[in-house]
Amino acid sequence: MKATITINQKLCKSCGICVAFCPKKVLGLQPGKKAEVVDPEACIACRMCQLRCPDFAIEVIKNV
Repeated sequence: MKATITINQKLCKSCGICVAFCPKKVLGLQPGKKAEVVDPEACIACRMCQLRCPDFAIEVIKNV
C-alpha cells in the first residue's frame, strides 16, 4: 500500500466526486451511503480524491 486514505464520514456528503476522479477505482459509493475505501492496495497516492473533495473529507497520507 502506497498510502493511507482516511474519509471523515461526518464531512462526506456522498457526492461521488472522489469516486469519479480516482484513476485506480480505490474508492466506492453505494446508493444512500458515504464514500468508502474499497481497494486500498490499488492506491497510487495521487491525491486526486483529496484535492477534488469539496468538503475536505478525505486525507491521503503517503506511506514511506
